[in-house]
Amino acid sequence: MAQLQPVRGTHDLLPQDERRHRAVIDTARQTAGRYGFERVETPIFEFTEVFTRTVGETSDIVSKEMYVFEDRGGESIALRPEGTAGVARAVISNGLAQNLPLKVFYNGPMFRYERPQKGRQRQFHQIGIELIGPIQPIADVEVIACGADILDSLGILPRVQLELNTLGDMTSRDAYRAALVEYFGGFRDQLSEDSKLRLEKNPLRILDSKDEGDRKLVVNAPTFEQYLSQKAKDFFGGVTKGLDALGIPYVLAPRLVRGLDYYTHTCFEFVTTELGAQGTVMAGGRYDGLIRDMGGPDIAGVGWAAGIERLSMMLGFEPEVARPIVLAPLGEAAEAEALKLAHKLRKAGHSVDLGFSGNLKKRLMRANKVNAAKVIILGDDELAKGVAAVRDLDSGEQTEVALSELLAHLG
Repeated sequence: MAQLQPVRGTHDLLPQDERRHRAVIDTARQTAGRYGFERVETPIFEFTEVFTRTVGETSDIVSKEMYVFEDRGGESIALRPEGTAGVARAVISNGLAQNLPLKVFYNGPMFRYERPQKGRQRQFHQIGIELIGPIQPIADVEVIACGADILDSLGILPRVQLELNTLGDMTSRDAYRAALVEYFGGFRDQLSEDSKLRLEKNPLRILDSKDEGDRKLVVNAPTFEQYLSQKAKDFFGGVTKGLDALGIPYVLAPRLVRGLDYYTHTCFEFVTTELGAQGTVMAGGRYDGLIRDMGGPDIAGVGWAAGIERLSMMLGFEPEVARPIVLAPLGEAAEAEALKLAHKLRKAGHSVDLGFSGNLKKRLMRANKVNAAKVIILGDDELAKGVAAVRDLDSGEQTEVALSELLAHLG
């Protein structure tokens, strides 16, 4: 029988990797909490319509990458490919539009059927924030600033660059869409099959194409800047002014569009050169029409998401691991006493490693392996005197401590 392996595009989070994974989540949650974002958790799967109506039927995520299945009740269900649509659905389902502004933080697994690559698997994990309600550009600034602070706390910010663009309001988008249709329509026979479909449904998506032939045509395509309404220019000016005031550096990226159809006005990415061609570590933007298009009230929103795997690969520090106390009982009577002592020490808040077998040499080797701070040695002689031998593994000093005073001695 062949040895079982994980499904392609999935991986096991073993203790060392999980520590880095958890450090990203905990650091992000604490930093976002200082901005007033509270954690929410939405289901891992939703009705497929939640994503087809929001992410966009012509997006690669929906057309090529989404895991969709029919459940036993005949409903079309999708594993979530991203987090924003689920949060927006939760706003509608729970009547949260009465509690604006709403600030939420989330983390969890996402699923996309795509070619596994560095820092991106078919089951991957994201952190994200959503700010629902405010229509002012200062909300975009706060969301970007929160993301920058999280990257800074993770030791990543100096190694990334913030790229910024505007997708304008609906007036701007309509004008730009018409210009793109006219331009790319002249090269229809040179477009990829995907982009021929995009030309009919959402020509802005052509700008995000990975096809080499498409990318050559994109170079000379009209830029959004030429079609921005004064209102859209003023909004984007408010965003850049706010970022300047906070000293957050950015570069303007006029070709930047996000791979999801619901973005308007601000879109941005924090990118790096350390992860190869796919260098985006955090990305997002404004999505004022999303909740309305899902059948909810017409309320604004802005947010971002970041891949935990990519962030953990770039983590600027090694997460601390609590150094345990190792109990080394020698003999049957000592083992019985050590079992009770381990329970007592753990109840008092200590991390305790209780070995199950081996002589003193093997137990000390185990202590070094787990980077223990101290070893408590219990043998027949110690039990007879009512003491334990406590060895400090940093100094090498060993002292006898009465069992009744052991908790006080360990602190």
